[in-house]
Amino acid sequence: MLALRVAKKRLAVRDIAKPQPEDEALVRVLLSGICNTDLEIARGYAGFQGTIGHEFVGVVEESLDRSLVGQRVVGEINAGCGTCELCVAGDPRHCPRRTVLGIVGRDGAHAEYLRLPRRNLIAVPDRVADEHAVFTEPLSAACGVLERVSINSSDRVAVIGDGKLGLLCAQVVALTGAPTLLVGKHRTKLRIAERRGIETATPKQAIKRKREFDVVVEASGAAPGFALALDLLRPKGTLVLKSTFNDTTEIDAARIVVDELSIVGSRCGRFKPAIDLLSKGGVDVDSLISEEYSLARGVHAMQRAGTRGILKVLLRP
Repeated sequence: MLALRVAKKRLAVRDIAKPQPEDEALVRVLLSGICNTDLEIARGYAGFQGTIGHEFVGVVEESLDRSLVGQRVVGEINAGCGTCELCVAGDPRHCPRRTVLGIVGRDGAHAEYLRLPRRNLIAVPDRVADEHAVFTEPLSAACGVLERVSINSSDRVAVIGDGKLGLLCAQVVALTGAPTLLVGKHRTKLRIAERRGIETATPKQAIKRKREFDVVVEASGAAPGFALALDLLRPKGTLVLKSTFNDTTEIDAARIVVDELSIVGSRCGRFKPAIDLLSKGGVDVDSLISEEYSLARGVHAMQRAGTRGILKVLLRP
């Protein structure tokens, strides 16, 4: 099968052996999505070597549970050991022995086939198109903000970053009824949020609203975004960090202490809230799709995904 692989920071589409399901499920990939984490992995983030990609929708081709065969599915990307306290409690996202699809110890989704434990797979409702279902993982990450921080209609929230994740976070937060501001630099991207009734601003405009917000979600993946987030937060506010990138960022610790700010990391969310939103059309993902390429053109697709102004790039095996 074809797979988009990274080795020593070099990308290539290679013909490799189709995975053997063993005690897991074999999934034929229908569509996969390139995200910023893929771009960072190609630059060396997490030290991963192998097939990249973790956003996908596919069809189960082989499984010991025959009822799964033929089902269209998405998959939780964290595969836990199944026996530790976290896994037994039903949340393997921080299992110390977990593998993570296309990120840690497990070949990923930019391929013709992948394998995942059966318990990781979630059926996709018929009314959700492939082009929408492929957003389940990043949308679940956006929904994960609400797992980590309680937001209600009286809170003032700013989301920094008008990329794919920032746009999804802004839409999810706005559904709580909280007044939401999306801060970004790209007029065309900000219009996507504006069409959903979300207020937008450039960084220069936003800086005039210092110490106004109860919660700030940092999803820009850039050091200036962290600095702006601290400026926008009121004393005793909460900063939610969503970005993962292959770099270090300086944070003014004194500001955090003096203003008694809370800093919360937020990584993967659960898939069910995301699928529910997609099923009822609760978020706009169509506007986030920029381009689609065949898997054979995966290296070019990655280059395009890293181009200024481009949002989601999809790969079709």
